[in-house]
Amino acid sequence: MVIKVRIPTPLRKLTSGSDEVTATGANVAEIIEDLERNYPGLKERICEEDGKLRRFVNIYLNDEDIRFKENMDTRLKENDELSIIPAIAGGAL
Repeated sequence: MVIKVRIPTPLRKLTSGSDEVTATGANVAEIIEDLERNYPGLKERICEEDGKLRRFVNIYLNDEDIRFKENMDTRLKENDELSIIPAIAGGAL
């Protein structure tokens, strides 16, 4: 199924500046593989060599972090939307 994927600013150079793309797959791992086929280099920026999500990258399915679901095996359904969000840390109050 075709899923809408929101791309963060640091990765848009790989998507020719697009902030939103589509990818096909039944779960998050398949979506990432499809993104890599269409936008080479994207997977290595969001996944470790073993295919697990990098520590400082979050992927949200609709409004929920996939780490609180089934991670890369999280199943998708029609009208779902994924957002790739780089973690931000640091600063002082």
